[in-house]
Amino acid sequence: MENKNRIGKVILYIVLAFIFVYLVFPFVWALSSAFKSDNQLIMTPATLLPRDVETGEISFYWGNFKTVFHNSLFINGLKNSAIVSLSTTILALIIGSFAAFALGKLRFTGRTAMLYLVLSITMFPQISVLTGLYAVIRNIGIDVMPGMVLSYMLFTLPFTVWVMSSFFRGLPDALLEAASIDGASFFQTFYLVLLPLTLPAVVTTGLLGFIGAWNEYLFALTFTSLKEADRTVTVAIAMFSGESAYQEPFGAIMAASIVVTIPLLIMVFIMQKKIIGGLTAGAVKE
Repeated sequence: MENKNRIGKVILYIVLAFIFVYLVFPFVWALSSAFKSDNQLIMTPATLLPRDVETGEISFYWGNFKTVFHNSLFINGLKNSAIVSLSTTILALIIGSFAAFALGKLRFTGRTAMLYLVLSITMFPQISVLTGLYAVIRNIGIDVMPGMVLSYMLFTLPFTVWVMSSFFRGLPDALLEAASIDGASFFQTFYLVLLPLTLPAVVTTGLLGFIGAWNEYLFALTFTSLKEADRTVTVAIAMFSGESAYQEPFGAIMAASIVVTIPLLIMVFIMQKKIIGGLTAGAVKE
């Protein structure tokens, strides 16, 4: 029996190690490539650490990061992505928390059907609604960045409503009754009593919504096709060009990808306790 347990643990550790390497290696390779010059990138055989072409010693090249930070389109893209992502996240949390409270705690006809309708919206692939949504927003005359925020809300808001409604549903009804006895209205009960208790859910859904909007490329490429100044950072990276038409600035692209990823990593590390609480809340019911 002990041998079987040991074999099971060994297999488990091997599987976990494989998954870890599979997930982490692309980021490690991107980080390594960001510190390589063009000559280092085409070295044969390829090296994990940046090495001098002639001596083979470890040598880091910082020119890719200088190129990225001197690229005005990239800097402007960072600003645009921050505005669009924050606006999408804030709007989704404000509207979604109200809807989640109603769907999670209030009793009315069609509540379950509405929940499943919200869930079904998240299943539509983005490409299926892109053309129609772009045409509608253009015909209405909405500017590019507000149009992107509205289009991102199409997918961020249903996810926010679905996740947060489960958290509201898990809160005891006694809280509503106690607040009602104390004379609180539904709105006061919502933002003074229940909403603070769902802070882990707010942080988790908000962060996931922000990451989705920050990394989005297809909608951003389409909506900003006619207005270069409103391009987000993902589109700006895709538009990087080399010194000639036949050169792909792979090192600069990897450096830009690292720069774009750093804010997300910082946010995750800062909010990791709330994220863990949000992901595990409701797993065990009393």
